[in-house]
Amino acid sequence: MTFSIVARVGDAYGVAVASKFLAVGAVVPGARSGVGAVATQSFARVAYIDELLERLKAGDDAEAAIAATTAADEGRDERQLGLVGPSSAATYTGANCLPWCGGVARDSGTAAYAIQGNILTGPDVVAEMERAWLASEGEPFARRLLAALGAGDAAGGDARGRQSAALYAVQPGAGYDSSGVLVDLRVDDHADPVREVGRLLGEWEMVFGHAEDVLPLEGDLADEVRGRLARLGHPNDDVAAALADWAGIVNYESRLSPEGIDGRVLEALRAATPN
Repeated sequence: MTFSIVARVGDAYGVAVASKFLAVGAVVPGARSGVGAVATQSFARVAYIDELLERLKAGDDAEAAIAATTAADEGRDERQLGLVGPSSAATYTGANCLPWCGGVARDSGTAAYAIQGNILTGPDVVAEMERAWLASEGEPFARRLLAALGAGDAAGGDARGRQSAALYAVQPGAGYDSSGVLVDLRVDDHADPVREVGRLLGEWEMVFGHAEDVLPLEGDLADEVRGRLARLGHPNDDVAAALADWAGIVNYESRLSPEGIDGRVLEALRAATPN
């Protein structure tokens, strides 16, 4: 009833998951900076999240951690897991998981992933997720997770349909107030939850991201930005001050730069003030 990717790139760990199940993000994903990430699904045992992460923290590799925790679980034949640690990755599908079910796991050293699903339309769901993950090398970590999830959804995903999706990732120093949360998004009940997570990721990047592709506020661009901000109720000869006022209202403060205007903020400003 669920498909997911658990992954690591450098010191970032994360999970992307979708299911024909209400609020899958409340059940399946878990991650801890410096330790690992896990997805527990198919009659999910939520306690696996802490148990598996603690075993990784204690030094077990992913396969050993899964073997030890499932051995003590009478319901192991119905469970499915993906687990990635600092130097290992593993996927587990119980003998009684509902078809199509299965997964794949790889660790290349600098990156690792475990992709798995159950009640899928077929094995191409997992295969397409793996293909998309590998093809997105070099892109931002959260975007790679989303690309894999989207590929699985496009390939058929959960055979019963769509309902919820989630994206959760951690990285030291990332996120709001350097909390270590790179991204934390849930769509609990939606006709197209993977697409909606993608839309929300774009909003997350605007609010919690940092300045990029900065353009100097000079000449014609400064005049354009000053005019557009005035139309939004922020008239000020000091264009940087006007920009800061507007950014504070729309929560783009983290993208402000003393060097000029962030490229995505400029796009948002233009969208808010169509010609």
